[in-house]
Amino acid sequence: MALTRKFLTALGIDADKADEIINVHQDTLADIKAERDQYKEDAERLPAVQKELDTLKAAAEKDGKDPYKVKYEALKEEFDTYKTEQTAKETKAAKSNAYRALLKEAGIADKRIEAVLKVSDIDSVELDKDGKIKGADKLTESIKTEWADFIISTDTHGANTATPPANNGGKKYATKDEIMAIKDATERQKAIAENHELFGY
Repeated sequence: MALTRKFLTALGIDADKADEIINVHQDTLADIKAERDQYKEDAERLPAVQKELDTLKAAAEKDGKDPYKVKYEALKEEFDTYKTEQTAKETKAAKSNAYRALLKEAGIADKRIEAVLKVSDIDSVELDKDGKIKGADKLTESIKTEWADFIISTDTHGANTATPPANNGGKKYATKDEIMAIKDATERQKAIAENHELFGY
């Protein structure tokens, strides 16, 4: 399902917050697409470099001339270094994506995830064969403790007792807006069902 303003509004999220979430989501997608395009470009270069290596190797074996051998070894060393760097980049990207998902599962606000990522020790994270973070449960608890201020609260607070709500004939909600402002989806659906007249049905 696409993340749209209409979808967020239906969840009872304010327009300003919905815009913020959409903007962060779009920035994240742009970064992922940029990484993907870079990996694609790098991958397309590999066959050409490998072909040049094969040509030089064949020439060195055929002629036994030192210049070919020196050039071959230099290019091979450069190629091996390049492959190592690319592997490191791909590994870091995979760890970052897995850590980003873990932060989201831990309840960290979308607009804070990138900030937390920047100061987190991503390199120390280990992934299993499925690309999941090893020891995710323990790490999640650590995240919830360390970044508690960044976790979105889903608690539904009652009315302020200092200013009692008006008597609405025993009804808990007086307007449609009050119901749509409920953050908990289950509670909101229940309220809609109990106050269906406010919605015209």
